[in-house]
Amino acid sequence: MTIDKWGVPHISASNTGDLFQAQGFNAARDRLFQMDTWRRKGLGELSEVLGKNYMEQDRASRLFLYRGDMEKEWASYGPQAKEVATRFAAGVNAYVDWLDKNPASVPEEFRKLGYKPARWKPQDLVRIRTHGLVSNITKEVTRAKLMCLGGPEASKYLSKLEPKHKPEVPDGLDLCSLPDDVLDTYDLATATVSFSNGTMQREPKGLQALRESKGGSNAWVVSPARTSTGRPILAADPHRLNYLLPGNRYITHLSAPGLNIIGAGEPWNPGISMGHNGSASFALTNLAADQSDLYVYDLKPDDPSKYRHLGGWAPMKTVEENIPVAGQGHQNSLLTFTHHGPVIKVDKAKNKAYAIRTVWTQPGTSAYLGSLNFQKAKSFTEFSAAMRKWKTPGSNFLYADKKGDVGWVPGALSPNREGKGYDGLLPVPGDGRYEWTGFSNSSDFPSALNPKAEFFATANEYNFPAGYNPPGLEWAERYRKDRIDNVLSNASKVSIKGTTDLQNDVKSLVATEILPYLSDLKSSDPTTKKALDLLRGYDGIASKDSAETVLFETWITNVLYPAWAETMLPKPAAEYLTRGGIIEDFRVVTESFADPKEWFGTGGAQARDKLLLDTLPKAYDQVSGFLGTDPGKWRWDAAQIQYFQHPLGGPNVGPIPVDGTSHTVRMSMYLPSVSPRIQVVGPTFKMALDVGSWDNSLAINAPGQSGDERSPHYDDLAQKWGAGEYFPLLYSESAITENAESKLTLNPA
Repeated sequence: MTIDKWGVPHISASNTGDLFQAQGFNAARDRLFQMDTWRRKGLGELSEVLGKNYMEQDRASRLFLYRGDMEKEWASYGPQAKEVATRFAAGVNAYVDWLDKNPASVPEEFRKLGYKPARWKPQDLVRIRTHGLVSNITKEVTRAKLMCLGGPEASKYLSKLEPKHKPEVPDGLDLCSLPDDVLDTYDLATATVSFSNGTMQREPKGLQALRESKGGSNAWVVSPARTSTGRPILAADPHRLNYLLPGNRYITHLSAPGLNIIGAGEPWNPGISMGHNGSASFALTNLAADQSDLYVYDLKPDDPSKYRHLGGWAPMKTVEENIPVAGQGHQNSLLTFTHHGPVIKVDKAKNKAYAIRTVWTQPGTSAYLGSLNFQKAKSFTEFSAAMRKWKTPGSNFLYADKKGDVGWVPGALSPNREGKGYDGLLPVPGDGRYEWTGFSNSSDFPSALNPKAEFFATANEYNFPAGYNPPGLEWAERYRKDRIDNVLSNASKVSIKGTTDLQNDVKSLVATEILPYLSDLKSSDPTTKKALDLLRGYDGIASKDSAETVLFETWITNVLYPAWAETMLPKPAAEYLTRGGIIEDFRVVTESFADPKEWFGTGGAQARDKLLLDTLPKAYDQVSGFLGTDPGKWRWDAAQIQYFQHPLGGPNVGPIPVDGTSHTVRMSMYLPSVSPRIQVVGPTFKMALDVGSWDNSLAINAPGQSGDERSPHYDDLAQKWGAGEYFPLLYSESAITENAESKLTLNPA
């Protein structure tokens, strides 16, 4: 194994079994505490080392473990999956064994918390489901509560549905009956783990909604006819929660007879999910597949262990879990399930229960592990065939090979729903009328090979052509996608440099949509005049030194959106919609401005203009309050920063000044209630591949490849990432040797 100067391991072995064992060893060498926490949290084994404070989270996680047939589970990932997982786990355990003999090398986190890293079983890699993304449980509850508070038409103010659709309330659902804490157990099961003096800290409120609705990605592929080299270019920058350290992607190069792949994946998964194999390359973005539902049950009045189903009463299934607790032996905990899935809430006062059905109960739905099926694909035909087994998360895959072919293949295990009013947008009664009747997958979806436009881009937007049933109705705003399309379609020849420039592009199409409405507005109020004068000169480029961006983002997020909601909805509904300061879908606002009579009523244009003028001075005063009264000194990077936070409180990395917004290609989602705004969603890993001339490819992975604070690669990429820079993603043996930092020889015996 050679580690290059940027911390990327280039691992070679005489056979693939040894290779994946070495991958497990090396992943643990760089990311052991992150991997150990992922495993313990996913399996519900935090209490074993951290005590009773983690019992609640352990119980929540255990509710969502895969409990089905393990042979079908392994088969879903391909014929070699079980052996790959077995060897990967053996590699992790080999490193833990090595630490027993070399205690000085144990990561500091284990010393601080006072326990040892666990040893892995192969099934640990696949039984854990809660790190995957499934839409749209949080949105179902949000929509139901909003419609309760604002009436049946209130749904249209939440987000734009595509194709155009009006939600129908399922018969028997009381929109106002959902408890405020109905998703607390689900949120806890899917939350990250952070600590304060050995005690769990909850995630900031609103992060679960961001994880589902704002965790997006960009990716595009360009045909040889449109590139400066005459070779395809493939680019990707996935967006996930990125405020924790280390990042959730890890770059690895794996080489053995018959396999030579490089790219990124999650450190606990064998193989890679984004990268290339020397012949073909692949990348992904989230696809808005609705893979979950919330069910509401009437409980039997004299026996709450039974729920109404198909005209009778069905018994719930209970599983007794024996959870080890540090210092207290074992504690028993009962987990309850309906035939749909785990029960996450029982409302004794209303005699109701709530359960979640997700595709996680199906074989083969461990997130990203389906990539094992296409690691060796060398043609679009082989890649498309392998994608038929892809299940989670819902993903758009882009493809390019050195023969010059480029393409798009979406993949997801997508439930087919049956029942009047059952569209997946709202919770449904669990009485048997609203059931899944099978699944669709990539073989039922469209695909594209060598598109006429000579490029294909995806940014989580609605991209299914007419004639296909999409796997969901709630897609991302098109602002990032439209900007990518605009730049690529106007570029005569796309280069790798142009590709990385586009990944770092911070032009906001939200700004260019909204600002024209200010052009003819006038005001005698001095503060409003200052705001108008500043924004009229705004080009929509959210650069680090932009004063206009500070005002514009503060205005639309903190002031305009809440005021718009109060104009459109009853106050309780408006307050609920804008809680936490997150804009669900700004297209709804811009559409209302474009058609003011339809949205605002008679005199709509005047009402719209009054809303704009009334909100501008409030935003100006807010910015003045935290950056001073001189707009000449306002800067976006003084108002928005990246701060990589270690789960134990340090050492942290940052603050790093950043640019971009939630609507730019260089995506930056922040929590607006904090000042300065700390970025919580964005791309920490990015790659730009020169297909066929692989050593010309570029990548970045912030803040560094290693999670060990003693490593030089703990934070060595952070400033480079903040500046929009990259390092070469080396593939050839000669280039790797030339840039080697260290070497490590492993004996699989």
